Amino acid sequence: MKVLVWNGTRQIELQEMENPSLKKPSDAIIRVTKTSICGTDLHPYRGHLPDFPEGTVMGHEFTGVIIEIGHDVQKVKVGDRVVVSDIVACGTCWYCQKELHYHCDSASLFGYGNVVGSYVPGGQAEYVRIPYADVVLLPIPDEVSDEKALFAGDILATGYACVEESGFQSGDTAIVIGGGPVGLMTALCAQAMGAQKVYIMESNKHRHEAAAKIGAIPFYPYEQERIRAACGPGPDVVFEAVGKDETLLAALRLVRPKGTVVCAGAHHSKAMPFNTEQAFAKEITLQFIVGNPIKYGPRLLEWIRSGVLDPTIIISHRAPFQDVVEAYRQFDNQEILKVVLHF
Repeated sequence: MKVLVWNGTRQIELQEMENPSLKKPSDAIIRVTKTSICGTDLHPYRGHLPDFPEGTVMGHEFTGVIIEIGHDVQKVKVGDRVVVSDIVACGTCWYCQKELHYHCDSASLFGYGNVVGSYVPGGQAEYVRIPYADVVLLPIPDEVSDEKALFAGDILATGYACVEESGFQSGDTAIVIGGGPVGLMTALCAQAMGAQKVYIMESNKHRHEAAAKIGAIPFYPYEQERIRAACGPGPDVVFEAVGKDETLLAALRLVRPKGTVVCAGAHHSKAMPFNTEQAFAKEITLQFIVGNPIKYGPRLLEWIRSGVLDPTIIISHRAPFQDVVEAYRQFDNQEILKVVLHF
């Protein structure tokens, strides 16, 4: 089978590899139908993770059809169309029982080396072994296409978790910092949950078009004080979807007193100059959200089925899987917003 392998900073290539096989009775094997590139994939691609292991099969956004299951798998069957949670979790430990799947004793992320738990080969491949299949696989409703379901496995679930867990209420005003795919999914969810207005701060003018397309109000970073003033005392919630110290600091400045800042961007800094005086004076609530497709995926698939939202509105490119290396280059350079690769 063909897989995309990481061999160093901006060194990725398609390789041939043996098809995966079942290792445990709770495993399943799927034939991948759709996959995508996530902003999180750019961290190893750009060399931001120095210990990322060479030979990693990349990717954690994918759908497929089950072709084989272990004898302990009961909730899904061969032939089912499924979307895969990017988070691997056992479903039985203390954390899983409390639906804190990212903190599972056996947690991992597909295609992300050993950054989180043990390495599990990813979904930018023709076939993938799925550990804990009954937990990790989400059956796709008949009325929902694989392309729409793809988003429930990661970025839509992340955006939804940000809004749901922030205490966001109908009528609130939100600013999203970062108009990439996660930021746009967060904005879509805030709108679906009754936001009065959603603003998106983004420096890329092409992403302004995408923000406007989903009904948000785009603005440039140099306009942030004007936008803050337009929100009265300030936005009720600021969603930071970039993952940099400077954007988190901007979020803390923008949010109103007693407001909430939620970080969905993947942060790796160990020396952020956090202004505790400002945070204390404003009584800011600060949250970091990874997302939880296992918990929220079924709800989001129902939202998609019933027409509450359509995440495919942000897709800018579609391409065959064989073009994945070029797709990474374009995504890295922000030439494309969201690409879906098909087999």
